Amino acid sequence: MDVFDSLGTVPKSYGQVAVTIGKFDGVHSGHRAVLARLRDVAASHDLRSVVVTFDRNPISLLNPAACPTALLSTKQKLERLATTEVDATLVLAFDRALSEVPADDFVATVLAGALDTKVILVGADFRFGARGAGDVALLRELGDKHGFEVVVVDDIALEEGRRVSSTFVRELLAEGRVAEAAQLLTAAHSVRGVVVLGQQRGRELGYPTANLERNPEGFIPADGVYAAWLVVDGVRFAAAVSIGNNPTFDGVPEKQVEAHALDQDFDIYGKRVEIEFVEYVRGMVKYTTVDALVEQMCLDEVAVREILGVPAKATPKK
Repeated sequence: MDVFDSLGTVPKSYGQVAVTIGKFDGVHSGHRAVLARLRDVAASHDLRSVVVTFDRNPISLLNPAACPTALLSTKQKLERLATTEVDATLVLAFDRALSEVPADDFVATVLAGALDTKVILVGADFRFGARGAGDVALLRELGDKHGFEVVVVDDIALEEGRRVSSTFVRELLAEGRVAEAAQLLTAAHSVRGVVVLGQQRGRELGYPTANLERNPEGFIPADGVYAAWLVVDGVRFAAAVSIGNNPTFDGVPEKQVEAHALDQDFDIYGKRVEIEFVEYVRGMVKYTTVDALVEQMCLDEVAVREILGVPAKATPKK
């Protein structure tokens, strides 16, 4: 997949394209259905398929207090988009200047300027241009002027009628329902960041952990213990992951993401790792004694091994 980080980086000879525009936060099954339709339309018209997205949620600039936490970083989003087999993604920096571009100018500079758009796929509630003044009706008018067709695509709904959306995925993750979120995302939800030095309590208790840096990439699920995969240099290790502020111990005010790789004791400080969440195990609990905590951690390991299908570590013969 080609990635263009500004209008000026799109080659003038790139050719005619079919386009869709959106935040694509999470690149969930609803997004993937739209992108599959985009590829089909592009193929039927002998066009390249192009996604136009933004380097941040526009709400973060227009109404910061109402802006939800992103499910993915821009880099993660581009990696997920690459798996959809679209030909290219154009990432626009959503700054004050872009937010003030009138709807007709946006079409002229982006769709009919940098891109030679022949078909655009949008949802029925699509808005564009300064203050969201542009709608599908205006887009059709501008399409007639600039020579492109507008195709309106329907939302994807679940059996219970709930629309597949980034908001729905975010709600599931905020409740720790990572397995259900993965079904909508069509992949395990993940966070990633650099491993930093923690307080070494896990090692002292026999469960060394990899502590992620503050503000890692990706939406952090609800506090609790999870079965997960820890990905280090492309290699996946079964892991028990704890999210929270370690309530059994005093003086740990910040929310931490810690991964204990089963049957591993390696030095990965300074490495950028990824945690792929598989299933919620239990909530965060404050234990009255360290022994009680260690006993629960042993039970957590048993549960994680069962969920991930990892056999117990063989004990050496005497």
